[in-house]
Amino acid sequence: MSRPYTVAEVARLSGVSVRTLHHYDAIGLLKPASIGANGYRLYGREELLRLQQILFHRELKFPLEAIKAVLEAPGFDRLAALKRQRTALAEEEARYRNLLRTLDATLADLEGETSVNENELFGGFSPETQAGHEAWLVERYGEDARAKIDGSKAKRKAWGKGDYEALKAEGEAIEQAMGKALVDGLPIDSGAVRALMGRHHAWVARSWPQPPTAEAFAGLGAMYLEHAEFTARYEGIAPGLAEYMAEAMRSFAEAEL
Repeated sequence: MSRPYTVAEVARLSGVSVRTLHHYDAIGLLKPASIGANGYRLYGREELLRLQQILFHRELKFPLEAIKAVLEAPGFDRLAALKRQRTALAEEEARYRNLLRTLDATLADLEGETSVNENELFGGFSPETQAGHEAWLVERYGEDARAKIDGSKAKRKAWGKGDYEALKAEGEAIEQAMGKALVDGLPIDSGAVRALMGRHHAWVARSWPQPPTAEAFAGLGAMYLEHAEFTARYEGIAPGLAEYMAEAMRSFAEAEL
């Protein structure tokens, strides 16, 4: 059993400031294991591992509210989370290597050393890293999911940077609008929410090999609740949004598809 660490010692170990650790305590993200007789916060190995998870999620651009939702989700599995994060970081490393190759090739072109065609100008650019999500889908749904992923990639092969940016912007617009619908108390079968689900279905269809069937669209909504990172993303927009999205997608699938 490791010895307890004071907040100052944890700050030195992790590189996180004492002030930030105090903030994490105040918002319930990282509570100390105990408070010493002298009033000092004391942290054990479990708290250090939780802090590591917090920092991994911060590196992956999660807001603090979303990190808290992930770590406190029922059935949270630290080992599985670390494996997903390793996959995501390895994919990000590969993407940055690709970006560096694109940058170096473009510099060489501009300096007259070689030439780069238009299709090579955007190597490495993508709206989000998908490797971790793909691995989870294959693990959850089997090799049939891999075939669908490959079909989706083939469909996007001819896309340029503008296509990806447009897809990302539309997805974010739908998410924000759904968050507002939830806050405004709109029923999942209301006209406004149904219209948003129609946009969401069309948005998914833009990158899938075929437009999702009723079963596939409802299943995608269920995945938002099963996959901790998707849940955290939606909960970071509005508390309860992951469940609201899933129910709205199921309702739309039953009524419209």
